[in-house]
Amino acid sequence: MNEPIDAHRTQYVIDVRKLNKHFGDKHVVNDVSLQVARGEIFGFLGPNGSGKTTSIRLMCGLLTPDSGSGTCLGYDIVRESEEIKRNVGYMTQRFSYWEDLTIRQNLDFVARIYQMANRREVVDRSLEALGLQSRANQLTGSLSGGWKQRLALAACMLHEPKLLLLDEPTAGVDPTARRDFWEELHRLAANGISVLVSTHYMDEAERCHKLAYIAYGKLLAQGTANEVIASQGLATWSIHGERLSALSGRLRKTPGVDQTVVFGSALHVSGSDHAALERAVYDATKDSALRAEQIDTGLEDVFIYLMSRSTDNFKVSS
Repeated sequence: MNEPIDAHRTQYVIDVRKLNKHFGDKHVVNDVSLQVARGEIFGFLGPNGSGKTTSIRLMCGLLTPDSGSGTCLGYDIVRESEEIKRNVGYMTQRFSYWEDLTIRQNLDFVARIYQMANRREVVDRSLEALGLQSRANQLTGSLSGGWKQRLALAACMLHEPKLLLLDEPTAGVDPTARRDFWEELHRLAANGISVLVSTHYMDEAERCHKLAYIAYGKLLAQGTANEVIASQGLATWSIHGERLSALSGRLRKTPGVDQTVVFGSALHVSGSDHAALERAVYDATKDSALRAEQIDTGLEDVFIYLMSRSTDNFKVSS
């Protein structure tokens, strides 16, 4: 029988190396290596179809890699997948609880699945921890997206996992509910729970302790938000004025300009050749009412840049 988890037995709750997974002739996870520390919120970002969900499932033993190795919570991801499953909480982006049951009944049913002897006590504690007491007897089908999300988090925390795997958990949820959800994640992290979360939202990415960006199976960057931004070596200018969309099209064809993106009333222009970029911006704005200023490159600038240079591994070759 495998020994129980010791929270301090390993430095990392996830430590995987060169994971690979194919579906048919598609290489959906390509040499992915990743480490997540105890009490860390690790953001996993990338476009749709980039391999985020498959990678998460490989890391927690729900899928077997074609090659590669690693541990999750100190257990081998291939040989000890059952032990991993018993000690992680996995929340998918699609709500999957019973809408004709109340919140309490849903949580009680999950507690039965885990064969908890003290079900009522566990459910009561979970209702209190996630602020669900006042709605405990409300039918789940009548809940808003934010309250369903809170129920889903309560359900995957019932068995007190050491690691949460959250697959785009805030998709379709209003900004206030998203903010409350992230406050709860930081509270859990402060208590030693590790979180691996995939998201498309830049404001959420910036709330993670560390990030990894995956595009079409390949891990392109990882580290803190500042480290990911610095790794690409981009300079960015912000141009204010009128007819920015037309200006964007012209600048894209200019030497030194790698990327142009309209952000509301401003046009962000980025490039890796800082001197050439500055000349391009100066030439484009010197005889007009446009105003240009150099700004710090943002996380969204970097992710758009990374995505534009990625090759879709599901694209049919002509």
